[in-house]
Amino acid sequence: MEESLSRKDRVIMKLLHYFITERDYNPILLQGVDNEIWLENMNDQYKIIRIVSNHIHNDEQLGFDSFKTTRIVRKIKKKTFSFKMNVLTIYIDLGDNAHLESIKNMDCVYLYNEDDLTNYGFIDQAFPDIKNKLKFSEKGLQLFIKITNDINSKNKTEAEKTEEVFRKKKPLITTALILLNVIIFFGSIIFGVYDDFIQKFAVYGPFIRNGQYYRLLTGAFLHADIFHLLFNCYALYIIGSQMESFLGKGKYLIVYLFSAVIGSLASITFNQGASVGASGAIFGLLGSMLYFGYHYRVYLGNVLKSQIIPLIILNLMIGFVGSGIDNFAHIGGLISGGLITVALGVKYKSTSFEKINGWIVTILFTAFMIYMGVFMPR
Repeated sequence: MEESLSRKDRVIMKLLHYFITERDYNPILLQGVDNEIWLENMNDQYKIIRIVSNHIHNDEQLGFDSFKTTRIVRKIKKKTFSFKMNVLTIYIDLGDNAHLESIKNMDCVYLYNEDDLTNYGFIDQAFPDIKNKLKFSEKGLQLFIKITNDINSKNKTEAEKTEEVFRKKKPLITTALILLNVIIFFGSIIFGVYDDFIQKFAVYGPFIRNGQYYRLLTGAFLHADIFHLLFNCYALYIIGSQMESFLGKGKYLIVYLFSAVIGSLASITFNQGASVGASGAIFGLLGSMLYFGYHYRVYLGNVLKSQIIPLIILNLMIGFVGSGIDNFAHIGGLISGGLITVALGVKYKSTSFEKINGWIVTILFTAFMIYMGVFMPR
């Protein structure tokens, strides 16, 4: 029964069990890569772990393996928006003429069996519990069954979490926000109070500094004309429906309203005239999407690069060269949407440490914007 698993199989399966079930690593599917297992966890010290089972004869083969790995890692960095990516390569079958040397951002170890972990102090620092977690009472086929069941159970749980986050949900808050914008616009026109609404509720610095702070929010529900309304409602439907589904209704509404207020503060800080429109809040949703997409970049990395980031850049460029566009509200909304999402957290991804830091930075940024917009001497 014990001989049903080879030495290499036992070591590889124990390592996979530890990194997948204990450290939340996920397998990476790579074309053209044989006898290697790649695992990723963008929140751990080593973002990439390679387990290499093929026999490496000498230093020449080892050098080619490092060169090949560096090229693959470079592609992963681009896809996942990572500036630095530490890699741990674990060799299972190394010849006597192959001498390990760690290179920049890649540490290398050779494990004939789990006892060899004692030869590498940096493994203890990164994974202090790995030695104990690699000890199993099961042998042979029983070990294979246990490890396989545990990994399958972990993968199933992670798949269910991901499916829950990305499952399409009814955009009730987005629909309500769109209806509110439409009702206010057409209702004010029908009852002949459109100009009164603009005068009383638009974002305008002097009135806000005199105590009419409600304008910071109410201005986000007013629009200059029908085209302004239609454009913002369409953008809100497209972007808002996705973010409401990803974040959940409560967090989504907080992001929207907070971005609207901070966008208004940025507007009165740098603009002299009045401002109306939901675009600051919509840019806040884009900032939120950037942070959410960064955490789920394995799934959304290509969308961020090909659609979201170009959309943000294009609209900001139009805002700078065009007339009548409050680009400072866009920038304020974009930044505040990202910050408040850090504070609120991304489901199954954000740590308590990240959220606490997010709240600290968000509070400081909000205080700074309030001072700049409301209390700074003019």
